[in-house]
Amino acid sequence: MKEIISIHNIRKTYKIGEEIIHALKDVSLTIYKNEYVALMGPSGSGKSTLMNMLGCLDSPSDGEYILNNLSVAKMSDNELAEVRNKEIGFVFQTFNLLPRATTLDNVALPLVYAGFNKIDREKRATEVLESVGLGNRIMHKPNELSGGQRQRVAIARALVNNPAIILADEPTGNLDSKTSVEIMGLFEEIHNKGNTIILVTHEEDIALHAHRIVRLKDGLVESDTKNATITTYKTRIDSFQ
Repeated sequence: MKEIISIHNIRKTYKIGEEIIHALKDVSLTIYKNEYVALMGPSGSGKSTLMNMLGCLDSPSDGEYILNNLSVAKMSDNELAEVRNKEIGFVFQTFNLLPRATTLDNVALPLVYAGFNKIDREKRATEVLESVGLGNRIMHKPNELSGGQRQRVAIARALVNNPAIILADEPTGNLDSKTSVEIMGLFEEIHNKGNTIILVTHEEDIALHAHRIVRLKDGLVESDTKNATITTYKTRIDSFQ
């Protein structure tokens, strides 16, 4: 299998006043193309810091990050911005949608930065919204949508540039149980189409949708195991019957 992410002896320290915080102490991890990985751990375990590293939103204090055979440390700011826009799709717990923009414009936004013209942006954004079941909501604004629909918009925006990697940070944190299951079913579909998915969660039942679970504790990898009991959309929906 092709390595898409490889990190070696990553450390991250922060200085808050006189105190030194060791958010990541010595983390090494390899993620392969089309893997579905959950990063788990309690608050303060380092999972969000690691997610920011993997998404090129933060840089390590020490260690090496290789993304698609390229050293992230050697990339310029412009190259990092291009990686974040084209290679990685981000999905956040709080959706991060522009409140005054339509669903269509929210999804098309990454294509503005990628240099697409308006016609091509709207065509591609409409296609992706249809693929997540929101083809009839393209002119709605976020406050006219349910929480689950807003998260679908956020997922469509993450997919619009055809990224290789989807990074999802607590994507069901603001959703009820049934809507969470539907969103995890959507991630299942995305994974089946060939995307690499990295999911950050503290919820065991959400992590069980992933094929591999990496548990962090106190800034270190505590365990890294294959998930022998993968939860699928169908099994979870059956449980609601």
